[in-house]
Amino acid sequence: MARLFTPSGRTALTRLGCLVAVLATVGLLPWLSGRDPALTVLRARSAEQEGTPEALAAIRADLGLDTGPLSLLGSWVSGLPRADLGTSWVSGTDVLPSVAAGLQVSLALMGAALAVALLVTCALVAPVLVRGRGSAGAFAAMLAALPEFLLATVALLVCGVWLGCLPTSGWQGPRYMVLPALALGVPAGGLLGRLVADALPAVLEERWVELWQGAGVSRARVTAAALRRVLPPLVPQFGMVAVGLTGGAVAVETVFAVPGIGRTALGAAKSQDLPLLQGAVLALLALGLVTGATAAAVRRRLLGPALRDAGLTLPAARPVRAHPAVPAALGAVLLTGIAWGLLRDPYTVDTAARLRAPSWAYPLGTDGLGRDVLARLGHGAASTVGTAVAVCLAGLLLALALGFLPSLAAGASDIANALPPVIVGILVAAVAGPGTGGAALAVALISWPPLAAHAAALVQEVRASTFLLTQRAIGASPLWILTRHVLPSVAAPVTRHALLRLPGIALALASLGFLGLGAQPPAPEWGLLLDESRAYVERAPWAALAPAVALALLAGLAVSAASYAEGGRPGRGTPPRTRRPLVPAPFRRLHKEPTR
Repeated sequence: MARLFTPSGRTALTRLGCLVAVLATVGLLPWLSGRDPALTVLRARSAEQEGTPEALAAIRADLGLDTGPLSLLGSWVSGLPRADLGTSWVSGTDVLPSVAAGLQVSLALMGAALAVALLVTCALVAPVLVRGRGSAGAFAAMLAALPEFLLATVALLVCGVWLGCLPTSGWQGPRYMVLPALALGVPAGGLLGRLVADALPAVLEERWVELWQGAGVSRARVTAAALRRVLPPLVPQFGMVAVGLTGGAVAVETVFAVPGIGRTALGAAKSQDLPLLQGAVLALLALGLVTGATAAAVRRRLLGPALRDAGLTLPAARPVRAHPAVPAALGAVLLTGIAWGLLRDPYTVDTAARLRAPSWAYPLGTDGLGRDVLARLGHGAASTVGTAVAVCLAGLLLALALGFLPSLAAGASDIANALPPVIVGILVAAVAGPGTGGAALAVALISWPPLAAHAAALVQEVRASTFLLTQRAIGASPLWILTRHVLPSVAAPVTRHALLRLPGIALALASLGFLGLGAQPPAPEWGLLLDESRAYVERAPWAALAPAVALALLAGLAVSAASYAEGGRPGRGTPPRTRRPLVPAPFRRLHKEPTR
């Protein structure tokens, strides 16, 4: 019983509680949606069969719908110890083989996409290691802001249709995973590369790097030690990205007709095939839990006994400022385009002007209905950017609060991160209906785990630092330590992380719009603009490029302005520069400083 009150016990209880809550909510989907599940299943089985009262009654009796959701959920849970996930309501086949096949495809695609992401990450981090100093990271942020489904569509057209060198749909071999892996891996690599590159400069300025270089230690060993010092608080981010590449690839799987677990869950949710949906969600949650536990173990291994013995010395946070002209130019271009668009009518339909190229009359061209793309871009900025900023701020505040409750944060974030946004969007839309508000709520429910995991890792390491141990020894009060050292040390990097994810939140909102769960036509929301232009991107690429470039500009502006918003100086909670930094454990024998 005492083990339940340990940090690991509380984390396990939190994971179990969140798992039960999610599965129970998924089990209520047919009743939350307000639609007759018997009619939905009938339409999924045979679109031509008439929904007579007799036919619907027969389906209810066959599926046990009359017994209520609790009975169905209990029956499904009772089969789990026997590895029985039930029988599909639509096809009548066992759910387990379908879930296993979809998970196998998604894991293979995740592995390929993660390899692409790591290559992009290395390409973004290499200049920092070579020069020994960082950059503002605007380019990496722009890569992270690329819409995955738009990148998938462009890759399909260029490599599959124009060049004919790669297959464009299906899943029959390694060649079929190249284009989906590129579409998923490039934005993920931009995100991971920026996080690592943001943390490296402070480590490369530490005294031990200069001493090692003076002692003739090879560049490879110095690089490995610097990366080992940087990675512990970022390891959970790598795990979360891997899980996101598995279950969150629904839009890319839809474009390339890949039979992955995310697309399986989406199809089951739309047809209200409850056993198949529960099985797919359970598989995704299990993957999230295993990945989270693995990331935690790797992080503990990297930190070693210093975390337990309060022997950590943390690098001072030194975000690299971009040249003032960079955020100024990006902001000027973005704001000018939005302001210009606000002066124009976004709803006027002119079929005679369909798909016109950019001109003075239509600076960004027209869409498939002859509507002004610039006007729709400008009027959609308020809903897209404003909603994304509100969701990002809510996620940041929640993450900072949960960061001081690591047991709760670790358990809940593993579960929330494993849920694809589209599944949460379907559950929210079932209650509130599709729309901007429902999409914002869905994204808010699953956007905080990476920030919370980052905050929790930093809080744990700051509390175990020798600097705070000294503060306690000289009699500093807990409130002083919290407000003057811990919170500033955690808030600065997590805020920069949140700004980096701002375009990703806008993309998540756009993805829900792309799948029909967000803003509804004719709203000029950027996700709808991307979705509507996808059908004719080959003939009129400007209609798709306009919102994509706007998202990239937003990403570059957010990241390049972050260091100015934070003051461009070390956080107040960081130890003074005169303190000796911790030498990475495997190399301590190379570095022996004289005692003072």
